Amino acid sequence: MSIMSVTICILVVFAALLGVSIGLLIKRKDNTPDHLDAMLADINRQQSEMTGRLNSFAEMQEAAKGEINRTLSERLESVSKNVTHTLQESREKTSKTLGELGERLSLIDQAQQQITALSGQVVELQHILDNKQARGAFGEAQLADIVIDGLPESTYLFQHTLSNGKRADCLINLPNPPGPVVVDSKFPLEAYQKFKQAADEVEQKAALQQFGQDTLKHAEAIRDKYIITGETADAALMFLPSESIFSELHLRRADIVDKCRSMRVYPVSPNTMSLTLNTVRAIMRDVKMREQASIIQKEVQVMIEDVVRLNDRIAKLRSHFDQANKDIEMIETSGTKISRRGEKITALEVEDSKTDKEKISDTTNDLLSSQPD
Repeated sequence: MSIMSVTICILVVFAALLGVSIGLLIKRKDNTPDHLDAMLADINRQQSEMTGRLNSFAEMQEAAKGEINRTLSERLESVSKNVTHTLQESREKTSKTLGELGERLSLIDQAQQQITALSGQVVELQHILDNKQARGAFGEAQLADIVIDGLPESTYLFQHTLSNGKRADCLINLPNPPGPVVVDSKFPLEAYQKFKQAADEVEQKAALQQFGQDTLKHAEAIRDKYIITGETADAALMFLPSESIFSELHLRRADIVDKCRSMRVYPVSPNTMSLTLNTVRAIMRDVKMREQASIIQKEVQVMIEDVVRLNDRIAKLRSHFDQANKDIEMIETSGTKISRRGEKITALEVEDSKTDKEKISDTTNDLLSSQPD
């Protein structure tokens, strides 16, 4: 309730009391002037007291109003500071969060672009694999990359035509034995895809059967075209560009792998082809070492002769050092004798019984007698 409302209520109460008092005065029949005067005086007194109380109450209300206004001002100021600080923190956090969100959105956008590019590459690869000629070119290109990375340039040929007119994807020039080895790329993809997409066991079995027949047909073609007695090695490699096809062939159709090996046609995958090329490189290095064995032996013989000659020269140098040591010892001996003779000369005492001429003669004789023969 506001101060104005309280004041109005008090005035209403005062008016009601005043009306009641006047009504009581009017109703009383025995009212005398003195009594009326006393009553009026009492009413005036009460009115004065009520006015004083109202004024005191008004002052108290004003003081309370001022205190309330001050308290409200302080609280509003505190709330304003808190709200400002909270808004500042919220703005900073929001700015930081938006920055992080922007960075993450940028990363997501980059990832989306990469996924889109990868999807395009997958679709392009799928188109390549769906076409037999493009699939064959893909396998040949993969084979060429592996061979180029694994062997020196002078040890292989691509698309080499043999004496029977057949063109090999790759010919590795190994020395005899075993001789040049043909590597031909094959990609039995259709039956493999049917096996992976089979809905039940019957379809899987039929697809595996077709997969084995296609692989065996490729192996027979390689045997008939690329194994030529006297021209190539008696074995050839069938390059399968897919690791999954190679794994499924060994896992599901090991019998086909055995048949291929019996025809001297060995299936290889990209990984096993790299390992095979490491072996080939070691064989070529061993052959080259054998070819240069005579040169190495000759060089070793020359080196042995140089070592013998070096030992002779060291022996001569040692003899020179020995002779020099002997000469140094003789020089040291002569120096010692000269030192001793000098000491004798300095130790001579003057004798009264001999003349100076006789002393000199005696000293000279001593020196001459002490000389070596």
